[in-house]
Amino acid sequence: MAQAYGENLKQAMDTLRTHKMRSGLTVFGVVLGVSVIMLVAALITGFDETIQENIKQFGADTAFISKWDQGFHGGNRPLEERQRKPLTLEDSQALIAGCPALKNVTTFLQTGWMQQHTVRTKAGEVSAIDFRGVQANFGQVYANASTLAGRFISEGDDLHREKVVMLGENVAPVLFPGGDAVGKDVMIDGSDFRVIGVVEKPKGGFGMGDEDRRVLIPFNTFKKTYPSADEINMRVQAYPRMLDQAVDQATEVLRRRRNVAYNGKDNFSIRTAAQEVEEFHNIMLMVYVATIVLSGIGLLIGGVGVMNIMLVSVTERTREIGVRKAIGAKRSDITWQFLLEAMTLTASGGVIALVLVNGLVLLIRLTLQWRGAVPIWAATAGVVVSVSVGLIFGVWPAMKAAKLDPVEALRYE
Repeated sequence: MAQAYGENLKQAMDTLRTHKMRSGLTVFGVVLGVSVIMLVAALITGFDETIQENIKQFGADTAFISKWDQGFHGGNRPLEERQRKPLTLEDSQALIAGCPALKNVTTFLQTGWMQQHTVRTKAGEVSAIDFRGVQANFGQVYANASTLAGRFISEGDDLHREKVVMLGENVAPVLFPGGDAVGKDVMIDGSDFRVIGVVEKPKGGFGMGDEDRRVLIPFNTFKKTYPSADEINMRVQAYPRMLDQAVDQATEVLRRRRNVAYNGKDNFSIRTAAQEVEEFHNIMLMVYVATIVLSGIGLLIGGVGVMNIMLVSVTERTREIGVRKAIGAKRSDITWQFLLEAMTLTASGGVIALVLVNGLVLLIRLTLQWRGAVPIWAATAGVVVSVSVGLIFGVWPAMKAAKLDPVEALRYE
C-alpha cells in the first residue's frame, strides 16, 4: 500500500511539473488564504509580546488610578465622565493610610492632552513631549523610570518647587547634541529649567514610534507653573502578590472619599497591567475572527479552482484511467491517485505561503526592529488547512474518475 501511495504521489508531482502555469494559478487562492492566516498570527504575536512587555514596564504589582475610564474609547467621553471632580493629593495620602496592602503611591500632574508643550535649547527643539509633574517616588513605583544619567527628582526639589527637569533618553541628544545634558539649562514653554538627569528609555518599544519623549519636573513646580492643571493621576504599588487586595481596598477608600452611592457607579477607574493585557487579547480575538472569515473566502475560491482543474484533469486523462483499470487498478487506486494529486497541489500552496510570509516577517523585523515571528502553531495550521482543502475539494473529481467505465474510457478520444 505504501508503495502504491508513493507511486501516486510521484505521479502527482510529475503532473504539477508538467502544468506549472495551470498549477500556479490554481493554488493562488490557497496561497492567499493561508498567507493571511500566518501573517496576521505573526503580527499579533509580535504585538502581543511587545504590548505585554510595555505594560509590565510599569511594574507587575502596580495599578493606575484616574478619574477617566480607561481602555479604548471612540469620540467624545460621556458628560458624566467629563463632570467628575479630579483626584487630589489628599486622595493619595488617604490611600496610603487606609490600604494595608499598598506599599507605595505616587501622584503625577499633567495638563490636558490638547495642550502642546515644547522644550528647546539653542541647539534643538522637541515638541509633542510627554510632560508631567512627578513626585520623588515616581521612579520607585514606575519600573520604566530608571535614571540613565544624573539623579532623579528629590523630595527637596518638590518641596521647594525647584525649576529642575529630567529629560527622556531621546530628548536629551536633540537638545544637547554635543554631549552631557546634566547641569545645563533648557527652556520649557518660555520658562528656564536646569537639567538634573536623564531617564532611560523603556524597553520593549518597536517600530518608528519607539521614542522616549518624557520631560519630568517636580510635582509642586508643575502646579506653580501651570496653576490651571488638574489632571492628577496616580500609580499605586502593592506588596508582592497582594495587588488584588490593594485594588479592592483602594476602591473602597476612593468610593467613600468621592461620595459614591452604595449602588452607584465608580466615578474613577483603577486598572492593572493584567486587565490591560486581557483587554488587548479581547481585541485581538476579534481580529482573529475577522481574519478567519477573510481567509475562509480565499480558501473557498482556491478550493473551487482546485476542483475545476481536477475535473479538467480527469477529462484529459480518461483514456489513461481506462488503461489503468484494464490492467487491474481498483477504484480505490484511482480515487487516491487524484486525491493525492489535489492534496499535493494545495500543499504546495501552503508551503509557498509559509516561505513568503516568513520572508515578509523577516523583512519587517529587520526594518522596524520588531520581534514578531510566525508561530509554530500557525505554520502547522496553515499547511494542514491547505492539505485539507485539497482533500475536501478533490473528493468529487476523484470519485468521478473512479466510477468511469474502463471500456468507455478506453474508447475516449
